[in-house]
Amino acid sequence: MMKLLPAVLTVALVLAAAVPASSQEKAKETYPRVYVKTNVGGFTIELYPDKAPETVANFLNYVDKGYYAGTVFHRVIKGFMIQGGGFTPDMSQKEPAPPIKNEAYNGLKNKKYTIAMARTNVIDSATSQFFINTADNTALDFREKSQTGFGYCVFGKVIEGTDVIDKIEMVQTTSKGSYDDVPVKPVIIKAMTLMTEEK
Repeated sequence: MMKLLPAVLTVALVLAAAVPASSQEKAKETYPRVYVKTNVGGFTIELYPDKAPETVANFLNYVDKGYYAGTVFHRVIKGFMIQGGGFTPDMSQKEPAPPIKNEAYNGLKNKKYTIAMARTNVIDSATSQFFINTADNTALDFREKSQTGFGYCVFGKVIEGTDVIDKIEMVQTTSKGSYDDVPVKPVIIKAMTLMTEEK
């Protein structure tokens, strides 16, 4: 087996060299993209299933079922993040699917305009809610597999419409019932759509 390895590597290198540069570049552009339409504008999220396969599959399942339509960005903190994906405009919480594994150890960082899963203090508790970082939030990154160091799983990034994220970040907020940082005027997700390669 050890003697076969160099030959296998040689074949792999030859095949890689035979692939045109344009095809290699195209391969990098095959990440799924989701268009998010809100009442204040739209933006596009690129997802990274190679880094967070379970998280991306979970998110796309909600998108496919139309779960996010009619939900709001219910928590907005300037200089930090905007959070959505679980509440309706009257601050009623929607019933989510079971929680998923936290893939925060995937090497992706909570940098500005990245999207990550929201969760409780329980490490593997993320369901439908997500947040978009509006700053480089290094404190939310994975440090170690512990209660305080596990961090929040980044699984994509806003690649178009960052001005809409900036606009949402600046809305006026208030407290509603037991919830703080709630936009005074609801920021509603009208639809989320998985974009085709042609688009």
